[in-house]
Amino acid sequence: MAAGSAMSGYCRTCFAPAGPPRCGACGSRKAFAHDELDTLSIAHIDCDAFYASIEKRDDPSLANQPVIIGGGKRGVVATACYVARLHGVRSAMPMFKALKACPDAVVIPPRMQVYAAEGKRIRQMMEDVTPAVEPLSIDEAFLDLTGTQRLHGASPALTLMKLAARIRADVGVTVSVGLSYNKFLAKTASELDKPDGFSVIGQSEAAEFLRPRPVQSVFGVGPAFAAALNRDGLKTLGDVIARGEEALMRRHGPSGARLWRLAQGIDTRTVARDGERKSVSAETTFFDDIASHDELEKRLWPLCVRAADRMKAQGIAGRVVTLKLKTEGFRSLTRRRTLSQPAQLADTLFRTGRELLRAEAQGPRYRLIGIGFSDLEPATGDARDLLDPDGPKRAAAERAMDKARARFGPSAVIKGRSLKDN
Repeated sequence: MAAGSAMSGYCRTCFAPAGPPRCGACGSRKAFAHDELDTLSIAHIDCDAFYASIEKRDDPSLANQPVIIGGGKRGVVATACYVARLHGVRSAMPMFKALKACPDAVVIPPRMQVYAAEGKRIRQMMEDVTPAVEPLSIDEAFLDLTGTQRLHGASPALTLMKLAARIRADVGVTVSVGLSYNKFLAKTASELDKPDGFSVIGQSEAAEFLRPRPVQSVFGVGPAFAAALNRDGLKTLGDVIARGEEALMRRHGPSGARLWRLAQGIDTRTVARDGERKSVSAETTFFDDIASHDELEKRLWPLCVRAADRMKAQGIAGRVVTLKLKTEGFRSLTRRRTLSQPAQLADTLFRTGRELLRAEAQGPRYRLIGIGFSDLEPATGDARDLLDPDGPKRAAAERAMDKARARFGPSAVIKGRSLKDN
């Protein structure tokens, strides 16, 4: 959303005042200008194909290859690099479909502990430029840079350009930045120019920009809602505006009214630090459906390790354990248990999840199992349970395993239920 010679502009390479198409100071083609560039302060930053970018950073031989991060044939794609996306691979796509679309792809199991640690580094860089950071996931967040111009001696736009360059230099991944006057439009803008993009939607152009966009382009409008809107003749945001808020409220409830406001670029939500994620979990889909309790329990342990690794990397603990199961008929079951003390250990997660599993593994065949922590808070150390005298010994063993894996790699310690019952 940039054009015009009299507009404010900067070079994203050397940060000199510049306008497109080329910076007069350094010759870079990454000059950007917009007539509201120095007046907007709400941003959305999204790391580009984050997991795959980390893998390519750590293994340069993967640079030009299609890379998929995910599980086995019955698993799903966690993320795919942009080369794989050219073949039609998308996040959440079943792995067998992804490999059919891109048979030459390099498939890499996720290293969540590494991704979480790098995400934490990026989060700290964001907080270095503004305290108003609202994380959405491990690799994206909203930022409010209102009032930071005096602190940084630069407009929010220029500060964001410098932040993107710092992330690229220090972490080795690119980010795409969307800048606008509210959260909805900032997130919309960040999707316009990927990867390594910088896009702006100004207040003066928002209505014209939004009107022709399809209703499913709005975050939160899923396939079912989009289909219902389409059946009502609402295909674009312009159609939504014309129908009116009252009619949409009657037909679709609060979701309809929300959509009508967003279609006009109205979003009054603030960027809030309490937007931290509410849970950390891991799940897997089986190649063949499983009914055996022992087999389900065996599959549970690696998931507990994955979820716990992410908890430890983020320095958080959880008070609630949730077990998720999906039957062969696609019926989802969730079972929860509140802990006496917040925890982050795989051992605690597994032992609690195993008890929840016992009541469910009584005959049905399952195609998916997942486990995770919720009700999160900063970790303060391993709590001691007086009813479990062997707990400290198992906790010490798990911490020793963590150190060994961090130093020598994930295969350094054979997990196979290393924390077996005493």
